[in-house]
Amino acid sequence: MGLISEVLLLPFAPVRGSAWAIRQVLNEAERIYYDPATVRAELSRLEERLEAGEITEEEFDRLEDELLDRLEIASRGSAGTGNGTAR
Repeated sequence: MGLISEVLLLPFAPVRGSAWAIRQVLNEAERIYYDPATVRAELSRLEERLEAGEITEEEFDRLEDELLDRLEIASRGSAGTGNGTAR
């Protein structure tokens, strides 16, 4: 960018910086959400909750399906990005 456009856009610098920070936080949250290790750990905790009687079989099935969907999305994303994240 030229000097004039930098000067004209200077009042918007905090907004651009905030938008960048928000994108970084969202990217990291998405990386953690779709991380296969995280999903497998949640599946394990879900099974423990079922065995302890904290949830019903129907709840288990529903939550397990959601976690397996996340795992599938993560595996599809890792094939495209090569780093194990879905973006």
